[in-house]
This record gives sequence, C-alpha cells and structure tokens, in this order.
Amino acid sequence: MASPAESTARGAPTVPPDADPGAIRRALSPRLAEEFDVEWAHALDQAKASMNLTGIYQLLLKWRGIAAAEQRDPGAHFRLLAKAEQILQTGQHPGAVPVEDLHALIGERLGR
Repeated sequence: MASPAESTARGAPTVPPDADPGAIRRALSPRLAEEFDVEWAHALDQAKASMNLTGIYQLLLKWRGIAAAEQRDPGAHFRLLAKAEQILQTGQHPGAVPVEDLHALIGERLGR
C-alpha cells in the first residue's frame, strides 16, 4: 500500500494528517521523519521538564503543515529551505516582483 505522501497527485487537495505523532510521521519522507523524531524527542523532554504541553502542540501543528505540503508536493519543504537560504545569503529573491510593480497593479485594478 502506498504511503499518503506517495498516493496524492502533485497539486491535488490534501487533508493534513491527524494531529497524532504516528500519523504525521507516516506522511513524511524518511529524511523528514528523522528530523521529526529528533524534534519530537526534544519536545517530549521539554514537556517532562516543564510539565507544560504547549511545545508538543506547537510541534504537532508545525509538522502537520509540513506533512500536508509534502503530500501535495514531495520535496517542497527542502526546496523552501533552500530558497530561504539563497535569499538570506544573497539578499535577493529570484522571481520576486518589485513592490512598485505591485502598487501599480493594485492601482490599476482599483481604477486609479
């Protein structure tokens, strides 16, 4: 049986996995599952030490989003990270529209 990440066509609507660590992990690629495991272990340790589950909830919310994005478009998370790194290193966002062009487009659409 195909995993959820394999069974969804690119760009098709997807339902995020349940907010359950096992469901989230099953929706991830092996490489992302390893990262999830590290963060999950850290969040559990923090929750035990602080007796506060906020970090667990935040982690599940974050990884649910990543899993849903990966189901729609496998590799999307790593492409996003690579693009962010490129922007940070160069100060440039390739393909970005200058703000002046956006203002002009807004003005045009508003009939100004």
